[in-house]
Amino acid sequence: MILCGYANRIQAPGGEKGSRGEERCEEEEVLLTPRAAAERLGVSYSTLKQWIYKGTLRTSRTGGGHHRVPEAEVERMLAAEGAPPKPPRPRLRSAVLVAISGRNQLRGIVDEIRVDGLLAQVRLRIGDQRLTAVITRDAIQELKLKRGGSALAIIKSTEVMIAREQ
Repeated sequence: MILCGYANRIQAPGGEKGSRGEERCEEEEVLLTPRAAAERLGVSYSTLKQWIYKGTLRTSRTGGGHHRVPEAEVERMLAAEGAPPKPPRPRLRSAVLVAISGRNQLRGIVDEIRVDGLLAQVRLRIGDQRLTAVITRDAIQELKLKRGGSALAIIKSTEVMIAREQ
């Protein structure tokens, strides 16, 4: 993310203004949000904010007073640790169910979830009927299934899959 057009005030360690005191905005300077910088450094957002307040991490400020972390500062912190720059962490799959070829889709409410080991039993209430499916524990977590939430039962031949619309 390249931010330019803001009057960025460079903050030196210790929280005071830099000795230069100049306001600058370089077109080539890459500025990260604190959350993105924390992810790159492998620390929590609150830890990074503490580093900013203590002056351990130099930041720029937007016109609205929000902190931005220069990419060079993130690389400096990583080099100080002796660690190579970390690539961004891959996010968990969070796809939205757009379309599916199965015609037998039954919309229902999660009535009960029983988890035992690696597997889970999900019972859906579809109208006045109940449908039970056995899926993996990971699928329960990935779909964020909870009792009382809505879900789809997708029936394909002798198999039943559980899905959730977002």
